[in-house]
Amino acid sequence: MNVFYEEDGGFKVASIMSEADSSMQVEASSGKRSKIKTANVLMRFEGSLAGFLETAQAEAETLDTDFLWECSGESEFGFESLAEEYYGGKPSRQQAAAIALKLHGAPMYFYRKGKGQYKAAPEETLKAALAGVEKKRQQAELMQSMAAQLTAKQLPDSFTAKLDQLLYAPDKNAMEWKALEQAAGELKKLPVQVLHEAGAIPSIHDYHLGAFLREYFAHGTDFPDYALAPMEQELPLAAVQAFSIDDSTTTEIDDALSVTPLPNGNTQVGIHIAAPALGIAPREALDHEVMKRLSTVYMPGHKITMLPETAIRPFSLDAGETKPALSLYLEVAADYTIVQQHSRLERVQIAHNLRHDTLEPYFNENTLETDSGHPLWQPLVFLFRFAESLEKARGKYDPSKPQPVDYNFYVSDGLVSIVNRQRGSPMDKLVAELMIAANSQWGLLLAEHDVSGIYRAQNGGKVYMTTKAEGHQGLGVAQYAWCTSPLRRAVDLINQRQIISVLTMQPAVYAAHGDEIVGHMRNFDQTYNAYNEFQTRMERYWCLQYLVQENIQEVEATVWRENLVRLTGMPYMTKVHALPVLKPGSKVQLAVQKIDTLLMELECRFVRVVEETVAEETVADETAAEEIATNGATPETGDTAADVVENA
Repeated sequence: MNVFYEEDGGFKVASIMSEADSSMQVEASSGKRSKIKTANVLMRFEGSLAGFLETAQAEAETLDTDFLWECSGESEFGFESLAEEYYGGKPSRQQAAAIALKLHGAPMYFYRKGKGQYKAAPEETLKAALAGVEKKRQQAELMQSMAAQLTAKQLPDSFTAKLDQLLYAPDKNAMEWKALEQAAGELKKLPVQVLHEAGAIPSIHDYHLGAFLREYFAHGTDFPDYALAPMEQELPLAAVQAFSIDDSTTTEIDDALSVTPLPNGNTQVGIHIAAPALGIAPREALDHEVMKRLSTVYMPGHKITMLPETAIRPFSLDAGETKPALSLYLEVAADYTIVQQHSRLERVQIAHNLRHDTLEPYFNENTLETDSGHPLWQPLVFLFRFAESLEKARGKYDPSKPQPVDYNFYVSDGLVSIVNRQRGSPMDKLVAELMIAANSQWGLLLAEHDVSGIYRAQNGGKVYMTTKAEGHQGLGVAQYAWCTSPLRRAVDLINQRQIISVLTMQPAVYAAHGDEIVGHMRNFDQTYNAYNEFQTRMERYWCLQYLVQENIQEVEATVWRENLVRLTGMPYMTKVHALPVLKPGSKVQLAVQKIDTLLMELECRFVRVVEETVAEETVADETAAEEIATNGATPETGDTAADVVENA
C-alpha cells in the first residue's frame, strides 16, 4: 500500500512499511525511509510509486484554474470530491492527486481549510488579488525595462522627477531604486555611478553641493525680507582712522585696526569689530534665522552667508564709510608692554580695506627694516613688533618652528587656481595676535562681570566649547571667547551682545549658564564642524578637478605616515598602495592613474623617492596641520589669521 501525503509544504508519495495509531514508517522510491504522521496522509493507493507524481503533475498542468474555481461553489470541499465532479465520475488516483496539486498551487483562488479541504475565494477578493498580481507583473516588466535602459547608459523617463530622492534619500521600496540597484549589480558599480553615466548628474560639483544643501538648507539659501532694529542712540565718533587686512575675496569685513600716537609718547592700538548686535534684535525673526544658520558656509568659489546682505552692508567695515563698532583700545609703551586698556561702543571711520595680494609686496619679512613706500608702512611695522611681543607673552614665540602653507582656491567659470601662501607672514601675525588679544580680554571682561559667554578652551590636548572662562593651553591664554567675527559666526554675535550689556550696564541678554546660551553653543559646535567638513570636501573636489584641468600625469607628495601621502601644492591627502616603507616627511614622485571627482577618489602609483628625510620635520608640520583642522586655512573663507591659529 502507498500513500500520497503532505510534508514541508509539498506533496510526496511513499510505500507503507509499518503503521501505528498516529504515525507510519514509509519508504520513498529512492529508498529513503522516514516517519510521517498519519494526519498528513491525503490518499492511499495501490500500484507502483514510479512516475506517480510526475504523471499527476503533468495532468495538473492541463487543468484550468478558473474553470476549477467556477466548479467549486461557495462551500468547503475536499479535493477528491472536486476531482469526481470535474472528471464526471470516480477519478484515478493520479487525477485526484493532480487536483490536489492544482488547488495547492493556486492560493489566491482556493483557501485551505484543513487536510485536503479547500474553499473558493470570493469573487471580489479574487479579482483584487488577480489585479494585484497583474500589477506586480507589469511593474516587474517595467523595472526590467528601466534596468536595461540604465545598463545602456540611458535615463528612464520616470527617473527625471525623482532624481533628487534617488541621489540623496532613496526609497528602497520604489521601482526606480530597485531597477537602479539591479543595473548597478549587473554593471558592478555604485548606484550613483550608474546615474552619472546615464546623464542624471550634469554637474558633479552641484551633486556634492546638493547633498549638503539638502541636509542643512532644505528650504533654500535665500533670505526673506528682514528689518533691522533701529539704533537706540547715536554712538560717539572715534578719533581714529582704521584699516582692515583681508583676502581679496572677503566681503564680510568683521575687524579693523588703528594706530594712534599719544601725547605721553605711548601708542594707542585700536581693535575695532563690526557691531551687528546693534541691529539684530535677540529672539526676533532675523535672530531666529541666524541661530539656525549659525555660521557663514565657505567653499571654493562660493559661500552661503549667515546674514543677509541687508544686515551685512550696514555693519561690514567697508572703506570710506563710518560704521558702528565694538572697540578695544590698548595703550602700548615703547617696549610694547600694555599700560592700560578699555573697551567702547562707538562709530569708527574706515580709511582702508587692505588686501593680502596688494599689501604683501610692501609688507613682508624683507620690508620690516626699511620703509617700503606703503602709506601705512610705519603703523603696520609697529603692529607687527607689538604682535611679536604679544606672542612672546603667550609663550608661543618660536621663529624656528616650520610654518605650514595656506592654500587659496579661486574659481572662475569652472576653472580653479590654487595659490600657496606661507603662513606666519608679518600681516598674518599682526592680525592673529591682535584678534587673540581681543578675544582673550573680552572673555575676561565677561568673566569679571559674571556675565555668561561662549568660550573655546583646551585642557589635556582636547579643544572644546564651554560657557565658563577656562584656559586655552594651545594659545597660552587664561580664557578665550570668540568675539571678533560677529558677521559670520553666531557665537561671536552672542558674545558681542553680552559685552555690550556690560559696557552699557544693561541686563545681560543671556542668563548666566542658562539653557538658551548652552543650547546655542551646542548647536553651533555641531553645525560649525559640519560646515568645515563640507568646506574640506569641496576643497578636495577642486584639488581633483585641478589635476584634471591641468592634465597632470605625475605629482610630488610628502609621506605623512605609512602609505598616506599629502600632495605638494594642494591640501589633498591620499593612500598609495605598494608605497615602500619610508620615513614621514620623505618626498616621493607618483604617477596619477585614476581621478574620480564623483566618488572623490584619487589612485596613484609610486614612481620613485625624490628625497628621504627624518621624521621630526613632519611632526612639526603635523602640529600645524592640526591647528587648521577645524577651519581649513583658506583666506577665501574670510577667516582672520587668528581663526586659523585659535583652533589648535
